[in-house]
Amino acid sequence: MKYVIVWVICLFNFELGIAQLSDTTKKTIDSIKNEYHFSGIVSVTNNGISFIPTFSLGKPAVIFNLSAGGKKLSFEPEMRFSMEGKPWSFLLWWRYKLVNDNRFRITLGAHPGFAFKTIESSSNGVNTSTIQVQRYLAAEFSPNYLLTKNTSIGLYYLYSHGVDYGTTKNTHFLTLNMNMTSIKLSNEFYAKITPQLYYLQMDTRSGYYITSSLTISKKNCPITISALGNKIINTQITASPNFVWNASLAYSFNNKLKKW
Repeated sequence: MKYVIVWVICLFNFELGIAQLSDTTKKTIDSIKNEYHFSGIVSVTNNGISFIPTFSLGKPAVIFNLSAGGKKLSFEPEMRFSMEGKPWSFLLWWRYKLVNDNRFRITLGAHPGFAFKTIESSSNGVNTSTIQVQRYLAAEFSPNYLLTKNTSIGLYYLYSHGVDYGTTKNTHFLTLNMNMTSIKLSNEFYAKITPQLYYLQMDTRSGYYITSSLTISKKNCPITISALGNKIINTQITASPNFVWNASLAYSFNNKLKKW
């Protein structure tokens, strides 16, 4: 909780700083505040795959991806649960669009993260289970360049630090990715393909992987279906399965409001 309190204090100081800016800057900030959104995607899958696709839950899961904010700054929590209702992981993202022009985009992000682990135990013939929480702090850097209206290439870098004893202290996740959207399949159906080559280092162990996802959507329909596969190229990370995949069904919504 102390990390959440630190985030709140930082945001409060940010608002105090805004109050001391010039009138011109205030008008610019007000124009940004006048355009904000609340959107999200709720998906169910046969196999929950982590934010870093090397790892999976190994059983069905439900995932909530939410986003609330303005043109620049947004709060984007990502919450994952098993189908039994047990929490799997919470990532409380804050993201800022540093550059967002017609061709080139840069996004910065940071979050406190919480991974949940079920510990089984037995005492006097009575089996019990407890949920252990492992805390992380992470930051991301994501530049993207639009080659065409529906095709972009980019880099993504994530650094994560494990706070608690027994966690991975230093994780580096670097990807080279491509997004191909609005691929016309028919007058009603479209596809999105996202291939990705990435490097993962966890403390002293590292590996190279390739992953790709395919999403099928129908025009003016909030429901999509998708599939994702992840394959090892070469790795020292023993927890990684050679190949992992899932299929998902998702519902998305997007509400835009005029004033904050």
